[in-house]
Amino acid sequence: MSVEPVQRYRRTAERVLDAMLAASPEWATELGDHRFDEHLSDLSDAGVAHRVGLLREAATALDDLDDGDLDDADRVDLEILRTAVTREAWTAEELAVHTTDPLLHLPGDALYPLLVREGTDPALRLAALTARLGAVPERLRVAREVLAEMPRVHVETAAVQARGLVAMLAGVDELAALDAGFAPRLRSARDDAATALAEHAGWLDAQVPVSDGDPRLGPERYAAKLWYALDSEVGPDALLTRAESDLQAVEEAIAEVASRIDGAPPRPGQVREVLDRLAAQAPVDDETILTLCEQALADSTDVVRELDLVSVPADLVTHGVRIIVMPPARRGVAVAYADPPGPLEPVGDAGPQPTFFAVSPTPDDWQADRVASFYREYNGHMLRNLTVHEAMPGHVLQLAHAAGYRGATRVRRALWSGPFVEGWAVYAEELMARERFSHADPALRVDADALLMQQLKMRLRTTINAVLDVRVHARGMTRDEAMRLMIDRGHQEEGEAVGKWRRALLTSAQLATYYVGAHEVTDVVRTLRECTPGVTTRALHDAVLAHGSPPPRHLRTLLGLSRES
Repeated sequence: MSVEPVQRYRRTAERVLDAMLAASPEWATELGDHRFDEHLSDLSDAGVAHRVGLLREAATALDDLDDGDLDDADRVDLEILRTAVTREAWTAEELAVHTTDPLLHLPGDALYPLLVREGTDPALRLAALTARLGAVPERLRVAREVLAEMPRVHVETAAVQARGLVAMLAGVDELAALDAGFAPRLRSARDDAATALAEHAGWLDAQVPVSDGDPRLGPERYAAKLWYALDSEVGPDALLTRAESDLQAVEEAIAEVASRIDGAPPRPGQVREVLDRLAAQAPVDDETILTLCEQALADSTDVVRELDLVSVPADLVTHGVRIIVMPPARRGVAVAYADPPGPLEPVGDAGPQPTFFAVSPTPDDWQADRVASFYREYNGHMLRNLTVHEAMPGHVLQLAHAAGYRGATRVRRALWSGPFVEGWAVYAEELMARERFSHADPALRVDADALLMQQLKMRLRTTINAVLDVRVHARGMTRDEAMRLMIDRGHQEEGEAVGKWRRALLTSAQLATYYVGAHEVTDVVRTLRECTPGVTTRALHDAVLAHGSPPPRHLRTLLGLSRES
């Protein structure tokens, strides 16, 4: 192997990453690279054009590289980086989202890490936060200048999040106490930013009646975005055919479990009746949801260790998971998320920062019947399954393993695959439900049927998500059709279905990552098990999680598995 082509690739990869991080300061901060913390991305037409130019230059530099002398790890990383660069350029040029999506212009992702993460030097953190707050009025002025043909659902969501940001900025007072001399500048910048956000929310409200942009991508653009999102050979037609076929199989599986729980032969309506009965047996409300999530996290961690399913990283044990109320500025898309420290975050004397497991309780203005519906959906049994997905052994555990990966470049630490991350979390749900149900220890089988029902209901949801994604953005699915599919066949509460309809419009190609990723991760695990007879379950899963978060097709290469296996 020649050394120079390898070194040339690694130098080029690092330069390309540096250029991408400098052009997207919010992303850099999220990853834990704090060199650009005082800046915001330039979302003006000129700024986006400049960014596209940089990406085109980066793509040319990467295409000029000869990968013949690279080992599998470097060759995979080169492909991952090429795909990321071309995806960003295509999104900026073809979709021009900066001209249609008001959510992109909100500064929440720029401010939130500096408000809640304690990794940087306090003086630098205060200076960076002050600078970013000071840039907010101009950022929002540019937004009003470039935005046009906005979809109504995006405008409505952005208005809610903008007001949530104003509320979040109250946390500045706590940070101001870190430096009394600096506090006046910080508070002044905060007040100006809050005023600008409130005015911008009012402007968004005024745009709602005239916001008639189409949130649907259409067949051609959806197919392209899906390819970038999945990094897979699965196209929209094949995805839809497979998902609709699998939906029927999952319906049969959940009907069988419902019949067993009911102690009666299968009949129409039985699945929903059993789900409602289970929900009533495990009530949740705004006062108990966080505590129940804490209990579910402790329980699932015990099960992972007891059954020796996968290694729990030492840093995760030491610094833990902090369950928090989801900030208002981040609500409106998902009910929960995992928020680990950035993979590029320097580790200080106190060690790694905690991972946040954010959970959204119901808004204060919801009526009682809507709240009741929400907690029928997210009852105590479902919270256990949700905690498996978001935390243990799902996202929190997987991302902790990924943070421990060290490659020759930062590529795989900075860039991760949605299908792998979401696919592992869905796989983790099935793993935990199966292991609990089949284990000989009665203590581990407590409520195993109830958990299995929730896992299968979530599998229905995951499969329906893929159907929605394709049919909404490429086949013209109506709201009524989507609601019937989710409620009648997915057994979702109406409020959950309404939220998912909005999410389908807001996040094209993202909902498919769960379904496709679950299939691909499951296939990788199965193939690896077949190729390594006698491997323990923990060793098997540790091997799958040892390579960062690459697209599953690349994970096969890294594990030495053939595509045909």
